[in-house]
Amino acid sequence: MYNERTLSGGLDDIETASIDELRALQLKRMRWSIAHCYNNVPAYRAMCQEKGVHPFDLKKLEDLKHFPFTTKDYLRLNYPFGTFAVPNRDVVRIHASSGTTGKPTVVGYTQNDIDTWANVVARSIRAAGGHSGDKVHISYGYGLFTGGMGAHYGAERLGCTVIPMSGGQTEKQVQLLQDFDPDIIMVTPSYMLNLIDEMERQNVDPQKLALRLGIFGAEPWTDEMRKNIEGRLGIDALDIYGLSEVMGPGVAQECLETKDGPTIWEDHFYPEIIDPNTGEVLPDGEYGELVFTSLTKEALPIIRYRTRDLTRLLPGTARPMRRIDKITGRSDDMMIIRGVNVFPTQIEEQILKVAQLAPHYEIYVTKDGNLDNVEVKVELTTEGRDADRPATAKELQHHIKGVVGISTRVSVQDPGSIPRSEGKAKRVFDQRPR
Repeated sequence: MYNERTLSGGLDDIETASIDELRALQLKRMRWSIAHCYNNVPAYRAMCQEKGVHPFDLKKLEDLKHFPFTTKDYLRLNYPFGTFAVPNRDVVRIHASSGTTGKPTVVGYTQNDIDTWANVVARSIRAAGGHSGDKVHISYGYGLFTGGMGAHYGAERLGCTVIPMSGGQTEKQVQLLQDFDPDIIMVTPSYMLNLIDEMERQNVDPQKLALRLGIFGAEPWTDEMRKNIEGRLGIDALDIYGLSEVMGPGVAQECLETKDGPTIWEDHFYPEIIDPNTGEVLPDGEYGELVFTSLTKEALPIIRYRTRDLTRLLPGTARPMRRIDKITGRSDDMMIIRGVNVFPTQIEEQILKVAQLAPHYEIYVTKDGNLDNVEVKVELTTEGRDADRPATAKELQHHIKGVVGISTRVSVQDPGSIPRSEGKAKRVFDQRPR
């Protein structure tokens, strides 16, 4: 359970431990986790046997590179419970992905897993500047998605008052932000933009709200979007990172005192960066695909899970544990446009450089013969509704061409015309023939 020192605002012992102490704990826990998975998950044991490795081969942390990767396909092929390492009677909760592109990925939790998850989310909220007694408005979706309940249990564990709003009902959300006056909101950054738009529509003065912190996750977002949210709402915007297969929200959290990328809670989650094409482990500081190994999970131990998120590992600052840089995108979200690798966040950065444009957009990719065509649909801000649209479109085209390196057609539309998301925003519509 969360100790009294943490509840009163202090740090956990591991948050002030030396690197040597942290690495020793990681090795001990990694040996247990790999053996637990090998001994109790036949599908994983078969992968290790095919690769010719055994848990006894893990003598040092660097030996992890010899073990096989796991992926979404590993989870889907063993749907629903074939990757669980404990009997079903010991599983107290199940979450799952949406399964929109096939079978969902299913994750299970023992009671110890739930306690660990609550602890790391509580630690995350505290690192973001929250403390016992704060009111936390949760707009992540509840249900099989891990966001809502992960944030909920963590906030309660820290001693906060939880407002379990979930997603949707935007007008009501804004009303409750005024009536219940929370100190913290936890939500996807794209839906936070929707809430801010609604506040402005209702002429809500954010300076009259108690809201001081926003903890945003579940999708990549840029520093330009952080500035937009902070400037319009007058709060500190912090990044939380997690994914269902590894635990849920709370795998890593940006610290308020530095705001320099999420700190990975390395006592529970061991990170690697690999070359996404070769699988080779890359040194800290180099960009590649983020891979995680769980160190304490009982129901679903996950070894070398390929997240598809692209980033790099950085030295610790606010904590001794390493940080991840801003997620630049996902390897499976990358668009190849006329030979150029393009991520939606790169387009977003350029949109936010144009003062008249709102941070709501859609990218359509089509093919004319052998030529890729890209159209960016973006809308004006309420204040910029009278802007010269051709000139504004030309300015954005110039930024995208100069920085991203591709030519685009830009359609500048009325304020509020781009469809709004109540969760993770869908930005890209690739309509090229497969």
